[in-house]
This record gives sequence, C-alpha cells and structure tokens, in this order.
Amino acid sequence: MNAASPTTVEEPGATGTSDSEEKPIHILWINAGLSCDGDSVSLTAAMQPSIEEIALQGLPGLPKIAVHWPLIDFECGPVGGADTFIEWFFKGERGEIDPFVLVVEGSIPNEAIKQEGYWCGFGDDPETGQPITTSEWIDRLAPKALAVVAIGTCATYGGIHAMAGNPTGAMGVPDYLGWDWKSKAGIPIVCVPGCPIQPDNFAETLTYLLYQAAGSAPMIPLDDKLRPTWLFGATVHEGCDRAGYYEQGQFATSYDSPKCSVKLGCWGPVVKCNVTKRGWMNGIGGCPNVGGICIACTMPGFPDKFMPFMDEPPGAKVSSTGSGAYGALVRRLRTITARTVDKEPRWRHTGDKITTGYRPPW
Repeated sequence: MNAASPTTVEEPGATGTSDSEEKPIHILWINAGLSCDGDSVSLTAAMQPSIEEIALQGLPGLPKIAVHWPLIDFECGPVGGADTFIEWFFKGERGEIDPFVLVVEGSIPNEAIKQEGYWCGFGDDPETGQPITTSEWIDRLAPKALAVVAIGTCATYGGIHAMAGNPTGAMGVPDYLGWDWKSKAGIPIVCVPGCPIQPDNFAETLTYLLYQAAGSAPMIPLDDKLRPTWLFGATVHEGCDRAGYYEQGQFATSYDSPKCSVKLGCWGPVVKCNVTKRGWMNGIGGCPNVGGICIACTMPGFPDKFMPFMDEPPGAKVSSTGSGAYGALVRRLRTITARTVDKEPRWRHTGDKITTGYRPPW
C-alpha cells in the first residue's frame, strides 16, 4: 500500500514553531498493516470525545497536536516532493518532530518467511525507489516514539489475517515488538482491540495518552493483554441487557428473541468488552444490544478460538443447563414474591378509622 493519500490536521503554526510557542505532539498513523482500514472509518464516528475535539484542543488542558492520518490527509505527492504525506514519517525517523505518538492499524506480516517480494509497505525509500515495509517503519519509528498504540484487533493481536493457515505469518504489534516492550517514555504498547474498534474507546485512550504527555494524568493503566483497564475490565455479559435472562435460565432460540443469546453462539460471558454498556455510536447499538451475538473480536484468541461462530460455545452447555435448573426455581420463588408485593398495602381504604399504624404524639 502506498500511502500518498489525502489530511494532515494540525494547528496553524504547527511546523516551524519558535521555542516560545507550544510544540505540538504529532500523531503518526500507519494504516498499511494487513487491514481493511475499518478502524479508521469507525473512528470518524467518535463522539466522546470527537476527532475534532482532539485535533482542535476542544478539551481543557489538552496539548496541541498535529495528526498525520492517511484516511483524511490532504497532502500527497511523490516521496521527496514539496507536498508529500510520507515526509512526516521520515521527519519522525530523523527526530525532527519529537515528540510523536505512533498509531499502527492492521496486523504485521512476517517479511522474513519468503524469498522475494513484500507483504505490505508504506511509501517508498528515496534511495532505492523500493517500498518500505510496514515492519521496517515500526523498526525505525517505535524506538523514537513517545508511545506506540495498536488500534483494532488486527494490530493488537493479529486478528483475521493471523488465523491458522494464513501464508503471511501475521501478528500483532506486541508479538512483533515484544510484550514487554516500552517506549522511550516508559509506556508499554497500548492495545485497543475491536473489529472494528469501538470509536469512543480509541478516542478516549488517545486523549488519556495526550493528557499523560502533558503531565495531567498518571501512567495509563493496562491489563496483562495491554488493554486499558477501565475499558476492558468487565465482560460483555456483565453489561448486557440480556444478562438477567441468563440468570433466570431463559435462553433465546431465535434471533428475534430478547432473551439471553448464549445458546445461539454468544461468547459474552467470557469476552472483555464494554460495547453492551457503551453502545456503538452515541450510546446506541452494540452487537448484543441489537440482537447480534458476541463473537469475541476484542480477544487475543480471535478468531481461531471462537469458531465456528453461531454455534453454542462449549462451556455454555454446562452453564446454561445449570442456569436453567437454578433459574426455574428462582422464577418460581419470584412469582410468589411478586404476588405479595404487586398490590397496595391493606391500610389504603376509605372508612372512619385510621389503620396505617400512626400514633398521635399527644
């Protein structure tokens, strides 16, 4: 892929600033891994905060930034030309735009497993005229980055392209750089999975890193899979509107049912994702919220460990059987309780005597 495409969104004066002016934090975005660019497209729907609020310092205390993102960049032209998008990445390599955050979209293929050619690249080397591979860009830029952020499941854990039988040896950024890798600022790789990404999850994560860079936030909290803990600390099931049906042992047998979808293939009880609580866009949507099942797209084992999709997960047979027996008893007890509480108290009636239990203080 040759990224000579259209927007560098930056504040006026972001280049050539004097020492007295605020230096921007540059966002160098590589979307040339094995990917469909779905994460870039999804991010345009972010609302908490929006792309505009991040890029234009619409949030209090947010540092000035310059975004170099292939999806919307207006700069183009040949490498070494007067108007070339890829030049920003060469500047990052040369240390001319320090600090910068490196965002990687798409899985990283193994360029060492073949005799010729390349799997994916990003721009051309002006000395050789040959494409610069995505993995080579990561080698050049990661050591100089303030932070490295992997957006989407492909970049975080390999995703679809890394499933069994693939010819590319694809992997996620942590597999490529090492799970213990840290930036020069001591920040681990930050993984925000999703296929595609839930837009606000990434916008919020990027905002956190910018506040951290400005000294307004502590080290970003990550779990053992390098996901932000406040976003991926609970399961889909824990935030799902259908969870109450599971507890009562009531399961859907068709997709038009509002009951728990575990028997239809939903992996929600074990998947770390907040889409049932957060929705997809502006609090609306999200797979189980609109009748779909969770196929575990935020998990490191996706897709191999969760196929075939739409089949009842292995553990669901035992858990749903247990829940069915327990739920039947719970529903019966709740029916009895409901008969006693679904009526008004006995003292609400007409008559010449007060029967509420009130005792006059005199």
